[in-house]
Amino acid sequence: MNTTQLEERFEKISIVPVVVLDDAKDALPLAKALCNGGLPCAEITFRTAAAADSIRAITKEYPDMLVGAGTILTTKQVQDAVEAGASFIVCPGFDPEIVDYCLSRDIPVIPGCITPSEVSQAVKRGLSTVKFFPAEAAGGLPMIQAMAAPFSQIRFMPTGGINADNAGDYLASPKVLCCGGSWMVKKNLIQEKDFDKIEQLVREAAAIRKEVFPWA
Repeated sequence: MNTTQLEERFEKISIVPVVVLDDAKDALPLAKALCNGGLPCAEITFRTAAAADSIRAITKEYPDMLVGAGTILTTKQVQDAVEAGASFIVCPGFDPEIVDYCLSRDIPVIPGCITPSEVSQAVKRGLSTVKFFPAEAAGGLPMIQAMAAPFSQIRFMPTGGINADNAGDYLASPKVLCCGGSWMVKKNLIQEKDFDKIEQLVREAAAIRKEVFPWA
């Protein structure tokens, strides 16, 4: 999957569930809840040792799901994620080593950028989408709109503080490609294996896009 295809899928899905899995055994029931709820996508964060195995399990059982790796801090994690089946890489900040590593291997990468200097580095490398993290703490939608003015070719993936109450406002901005959020895949619900509740929250999250883009 190339970057253009990835961005098209992101825009269609609009909300990317950001997932933390402590146990890879929870990966498949979670994936089922995401697909049934209408968000066949997941950014599996490398905050736990279960990340790679979770990606491997989901991509094998649900090959049509859009599955990527988040919280990537090293090139070794990039290797592990891609070998497990990740279609994209998301970083919390702009790490030139990781970005250049991914670009040299045609691996779609979305680095975190919250300053014009960081966005400039992304533009210099030909990127068209960056992560805006932590979104709410860094100024939210007003900051995105202000920073986007001189960077017409860039769209943002705000993550951090995004929830059911403000996701629609972000998605309504033409400078926002999609939003990342974890409110529908809360860690406690996964630990309690309450996948029915997760599916319900996912369904409600998916409905936000329909409210913003009723014609889509």
